[in-house]
Amino acid sequence: MDDSGHDALLAAARDALDAAYAPYSAYPVGAALRAADGTVFTGCNVETANYSNSLHAEEVAVGSAVAAGHRSFAALAVTAEHRDGLWPCGSCRQTLAEFCDEAFPILADDGSGDPVVRPLGELLPDAIGPADLGVDVDGR
Repeated sequence: MDDSGHDALLAAARDALDAAYAPYSAYPVGAALRAADGTVFTGCNVETANYSNSLHAEEVAVGSAVAAGHRSFAALAVTAEHRDGLWPCGSCRQTLAEFCDEAFPILADDGSGDPVVRPLGELLPDAIGPADLGVDVDGR
Protein backbone atom coordinates (compact mmCIF):
# COMPACT_ATOMS: atom_id res chain seq x y z
CA MET A 1 0.00 0.00 0.00
CA ASP A 2 1.43 3.34 -1.01
CA ASP A 3 2.17 5.37 2.11
CA SER A 4 2.95 8.66 0.40
CA GLY A 5 1.20 11.46 2.18
CA HIS A 6 0.36 9.41 5.27
CA ASP A 7 2.35 11.71 7.57
CA ALA A 8 0.56 14.79 6.26
CA LEU A 9 -2.83 13.10 6.53
CA LEU A 10 -2.15 12.06 10.13
CA ALA A 11 -0.97 15.60 10.93
CA ALA A 12 -4.25 16.97 9.56
CA ALA A 13 -6.19 14.49 11.74
CA ARG A 14 -4.20 15.58 14.78
CA ASP A 15 -4.97 19.23 13.98
CA ALA A 16 -8.68 18.39 13.70
CA LEU A 17 -8.49 16.69 17.09
CA ASP A 18 -7.86 20.09 18.66
CA ALA A 19 -11.26 21.33 17.46
CA ALA A 20 -13.25 18.41 18.90
CA TYR A 21 -16.18 19.19 21.16
CA ALA A 22 -16.31 16.30 23.63
CA PRO A 23 -17.42 17.67 27.02
CA TYR A 24 -19.35 14.53 28.00
CA SER A 25 -17.05 11.67 27.04
CA ALA A 26 -13.78 13.62 27.28
CA TYR A 27 -12.76 11.54 24.24
CA PRO A 28 -11.83 13.92 21.39
CA VAL A 29 -11.31 12.38 17.97
CA GLY A 30 -9.89 13.90 14.79
CA ALA A 31 -10.12 12.59 11.24
CA ALA A 32 -8.68 13.60 7.88
CA LEU A 33 -10.03 12.29 4.59
CA ARG A 34 -8.02 12.64 1.38
CA ALA A 35 -10.14 12.87 -1.76
CA ALA A 36 -8.95 11.23 -4.96
CA ASP A 37 -7.79 14.62 -6.25
CA GLY A 38 -5.63 15.17 -3.13
CA THR A 39 -7.93 17.62 -1.34
CA VAL A 40 -8.02 16.93 2.40
CA PHE A 41 -11.18 17.30 4.47
CA THR A 42 -11.04 17.15 8.24
CA GLY A 43 -13.57 16.39 10.91
CA CYS A 44 -13.81 16.18 14.66
CA ASN A 45 -16.38 14.67 16.95
CA VAL A 46 -19.15 16.97 18.10
CA GLU A 47 -21.03 15.67 21.13
CA THR A 48 -24.43 16.65 22.41
CA ALA A 49 -25.97 15.91 25.79
CA ASN A 50 -28.14 13.39 23.93
CA TYR A 51 -25.31 11.07 22.84
CA SER A 52 -27.29 9.58 19.94
CA ASN A 53 -27.27 12.95 18.16
CA SER A 54 -23.50 13.34 18.40
CA LEU A 55 -21.41 13.48 15.23
CA HIS A 56 -18.35 11.32 14.71
CA ALA A 57 -15.15 12.81 13.29
CA GLU A 58 -15.11 10.48 10.28
CA GLU A 59 -18.71 11.33 9.38
CA VAL A 60 -18.00 15.06 9.65
CA ALA A 61 -15.03 14.68 7.27
CA VAL A 62 -17.08 12.61 4.78
CA GLY A 63 -19.98 15.06 4.99
CA SER A 64 -17.70 18.01 4.33
CA ALA A 65 -16.17 16.27 1.33
CA VAL A 66 -19.52 15.25 -0.14
CA ALA A 67 -20.90 18.77 0.41
CA ALA A 68 -17.92 20.06 -1.60
CA GLY A 69 -18.79 17.71 -4.47
CA HIS A 70 -16.33 14.87 -3.81
CA ARG A 71 -17.38 11.22 -4.07
CA SER A 72 -14.05 9.43 -4.56
CA PHE A 73 -11.56 9.06 -1.73
CA ALA A 74 -7.95 7.86 -1.38
CA ALA A 75 -7.36 7.42 2.38
CA LEU A 76 -8.59 8.27 5.87
CA ALA A 77 -6.53 8.98 8.98
CA VAL A 78 -8.04 8.96 12.45
CA THR A 79 -6.53 9.79 15.81
CA ALA A 80 -7.75 10.16 19.37
CA GLU A 81 -6.36 11.84 22.42
CA HIS A 82 -6.59 8.52 24.28
CA ARG A 83 -4.93 6.08 21.90
CA ASP A 84 -7.33 3.21 22.59
CA GLY A 85 -10.22 2.21 20.36
CA LEU A 86 -9.41 4.63 17.61
CA TRP A 87 -10.64 2.66 14.62
CA PRO A 88 -13.84 4.04 13.09
CA CYS A 89 -16.98 2.60 14.65
CA GLY A 90 -19.35 0.38 12.67
CA SER A 91 -21.57 3.26 11.64
CA CYS A 92 -18.60 5.25 10.33
CA ARG A 93 -17.29 2.18 8.51
CA GLN A 94 -20.64 1.80 6.76
CA THR A 95 -20.59 5.49 5.79
CA LEU A 96 -17.12 5.01 4.30
CA ALA A 97 -18.29 1.88 2.45
CA GLU A 98 -20.88 4.02 0.65
CA PHE A 99 -18.05 5.78 -1.18
CA CYS A 100 -14.98 3.54 -0.85
CA ASP A 101 -14.06 0.03 -1.92
CA GLU A 102 -12.71 -2.76 0.28
CA ALA A 103 -9.08 -1.76 -0.36
CA PHE A 104 -9.60 1.81 0.94
CA PRO A 105 -6.80 2.43 3.49
CA ILE A 106 -7.59 3.61 7.00
CA LEU A 107 -4.65 4.87 9.06
CA ALA A 108 -4.82 4.86 12.82
CA ASP A 109 -2.37 6.69 15.04
CA ASP A 110 -1.71 4.37 17.95
CA GLY A 111 0.82 6.70 19.56
CA SER A 112 3.83 4.54 18.62
CA GLY A 113 4.99 6.87 15.87
CA ASP A 114 4.14 4.30 13.19
CA PRO A 115 0.53 4.42 12.01
CA VAL A 116 -1.33 1.16 11.65
CA VAL A 117 -2.99 0.82 8.23
CA ARG A 118 -5.89 -1.53 7.57
CA PRO A 119 -8.18 -1.78 4.54
CA LEU A 120 -11.85 -0.95 4.98
CA GLY A 121 -12.85 -4.46 3.83
CA GLU A 122 -10.96 -5.97 6.74
CA LEU A 123 -12.70 -3.67 9.21
CA LEU A 124 -16.14 -4.11 7.62
CA PRO A 125 -16.44 -7.34 5.64
CA ASP A 126 -19.63 -7.74 3.61
CA ALA A 127 -20.67 -4.10 3.89
CA ILE A 128 -24.15 -3.19 2.71
CA GLY A 129 -23.89 -1.47 -0.66
CA PRO A 130 -26.09 -0.11 -3.43
CA ALA A 131 -26.28 -3.52 -5.14
CA ASP A 132 -27.82 -5.01 -2.00
CA LEU A 133 -30.68 -2.57 -2.44
CA GLY A 134 -30.94 -3.07 -6.19
CA VAL A 135 -29.74 0.47 -6.87
CA ASP A 136 -27.09 1.58 -9.36
CA VAL A 137 -25.14 4.47 -7.85
CA ASP A 138 -22.36 5.85 -10.03
CA GLY A 139 -22.03 2.53 -11.87
CA ARG A 140 -21.75 0.43 -8.71
